[in-house]
Amino acid sequence: MTTAPERTADLYPTRGTEEVLIERKDPVVWSEPGTPGPIEADDLAGFERDGFLAIDQLITPDEVSVFHGELERLINDPTMRADDRSIVEPRSQEIRTIFEVHKISELFAKLAADPRVVGRARQILGSDVYVHQSRINVKPGFGASGFYWHSDFETWHAEDGLPNMRTVSVSIALTKNYDTNGGLMIMPGSHKTFLGCEGATPKDNYKRSLQMQDAGIPSNETLTSLAADYGIRLFTGEAGSATWFDCNAMHGSGDNITPFPRSNVFIVFNSVENPAVEPFAAPVRRPEYIGARDFTPVK
Repeated sequence: MTTAPERTADLYPTRGTEEVLIERKDPVVWSEPGTPGPIEADDLAGFERDGFLAIDQLITPDEVSVFHGELERLINDPTMRADDRSIVEPRSQEIRTIFEVHKISELFAKLAADPRVVGRARQILGSDVYVHQSRINVKPGFGASGFYWHSDFETWHAEDGLPNMRTVSVSIALTKNYDTNGGLMIMPGSHKTFLGCEGATPKDNYKRSLQMQDAGIPSNETLTSLAADYGIRLFTGEAGSATWFDCNAMHGSGDNITPFPRSNVFIVFNSVENPAVEPFAAPVRRPEYIGARDFTPVK
């Protein structure tokens, strides 16, 4: 376990008396041009421009079957339902998310350390990386709720204490993503502007926000303006496909009212040179299973 350093200067103020738009002060791609890695130069330039990179097949169909089986094992395990790391749907009371799966499951730990996965994170962030957060998300059919528009960095900065935008996420599909079953939506290019949200962070906000977000939500007026500037991209694809996206990309997903379930494993990598400090806009840290305080590099 590594002790968090003292809080640094706040480059991205949020949770104040009004919304603010701040030009991004950090690089998007941190590695030097020409640095070897699994991402081709054109794709890396696309990530820099748009804030995301879609991959048609990151893991094979056989691997999908193994990981989906592990997901099913975890969500049907009675001990996991009683675990604080499990979040249930407010309406159905079915498990919606299980956090820290790279520590719960050896299979997901191996996935986080797979060169196809961690290699891309190192290339984007230009350093060794650690897992800031991991989880499996389950959207069964017929009413699973979505995730409202937000920037992950706004939350990770405000409530976890990540100082800079040197963090990247990957969502790996374990079921087919249709254009109708609550898929990921991103506003391309929105990662270049930080949106500081209005309103203070309630104590233990995470307990409510993981079921239904409240603090850290952009206004309708600002979302309308961002959508007009950047548009919205919906991600579809077969099981085994993946989407990498920048920590500050404005994104969300709708409810799944179709019969077709949607599940994915979600891993967040942060640079070891950007360790979490004390929260910038919250009275207390979130639990370590949501925002890691162990900055040990993935090997």
